[in-house]
Amino acid sequence: MHITVDEADGRPIYRQIADELKALIARGELAEGAPLPPVRQLAGDLGVNLNTVAIAYRELQAEGLLNVRHGAGATVAARDAARERPSEEELRKPLRAALTGMVLAGLQRAEIMALVGDELRALLKGAK
Repeated sequence: MHITVDEADGRPIYRQIADELKALIARGELAEGAPLPPVRQLAGDLGVNLNTVAIAYRELQAEGLLNVRHGAGATVAARDAARERPSEEELRKPLRAALTGMVLAGLQRAEIMALVGDELRALLKGAK
């Protein structure tokens, strides 16, 4: 499992950690039931405060992606088909923000489509 944090990234460190873990789960690199490193260990590995990692784990637990048991650690939760899927608008908001950033950076439509395609292929590469 490889997670990196970037001080220059505008997102808070806990959000970067949570987003990286989500990507690992989505790609299948962290399978259902897989244990995550203890908070203290991951914080040490990343050079961040342990509360930062704990917040990321709690957020993912609230989203139903992790099971966290005090003293037993965190594991990847089962993908529950019964779990309510976010609305289309909720799913579009971060996509719209990312696309807006690309347009404002001066990327052309073909460049944006290529980037999106590359990222989607990488994300789905390990998915079942």
